Amino acid sequence: MHREPKILWHLHSGNGPTLGVAVHAGHEMRPELLPCLAIDEVARVREEDPYTDYWTGACDNQIITRRSRFEVDLNRSRELSICVHPEDCWNLDVWKTTISPEGQRRSFAEHDAFYDMFVGVLRDLEQKYGHFIVLDIHSYNHRRSGALAPADDSARNPEINLGTATIDAERWLPVVERFKADLEAFNFLGRALDVRENINFKGGFLPQFVNRTFPGTGLAIAIEVKKFFMDEWTGVGDPQAINALLEAFQSTIPGLTEALEKI
Repeated sequence: MHREPKILWHLHSGNGPTLGVAVHAGHEMRPELLPCLAIDEVARVREEDPYTDYWTGACDNQIITRRSRFEVDLNRSRELSICVHPEDCWNLDVWKTTISPEGQRRSFAEHDAFYDMFVGVLRDLEQKYGHFIVLDIHSYNHRRSGALAPADDSARNPEINLGTATIDAERWLPVVERFKADLEAFNFLGRALDVRENINFKGGFLPQFVNRTFPGTGLAIAIEVKKFFMDEWTGVGDPQAINALLEAFQSTIPGLTEALEKI
């Protein structure tokens, strides 16, 4: 028997101007939607962003959502937050029956509730610190051709893709450059990480929303981590790599705070 999931998100408020957000870490879905699904649970997990909730711990504050992106995608605008057609969602057949109008209304209401909460958190950070930084953390697949197929070309798939297309570069470029430089300087298991900007992801609705709503005081950077830290087909992670990535993000916080104070 599937119980109604009650928790939409987890919010931790700490001391400092950095906020880590993981809106695709969740897997729960409302029981009413489960019979409508065509996509199986394994495929759902493969398209979600496991371990990103863990990495938000690098920041002073964290928001972690619990619902699956297939229930409501909080990195898309309200009207596009439900994957209705395969072309909305990597050509996946997500639904075998149409979601009822009431089901859609409930999902849209979750989108509204999240952004109402989110704006409140950001305004509190703005009031406390004058400026704030949001690290919008995601992960992405790079073996879509199959578990035994070659990985996608690394030239188009950096280990960490920074999506910065929606920021005001004139104002925030020094902060972004410091963040990127500190990530590249981190000793990741004896080597440097491959960090590049806007290669295959430029940032979704959430960072766009932050950068548009708080143009003078808030900076949101979209972070897409290639799933080199796990087997994307089995869902099994590499604890050593996952912990090292947390340490890499932690290493950037002093520099981010320093750069923010100079704005």
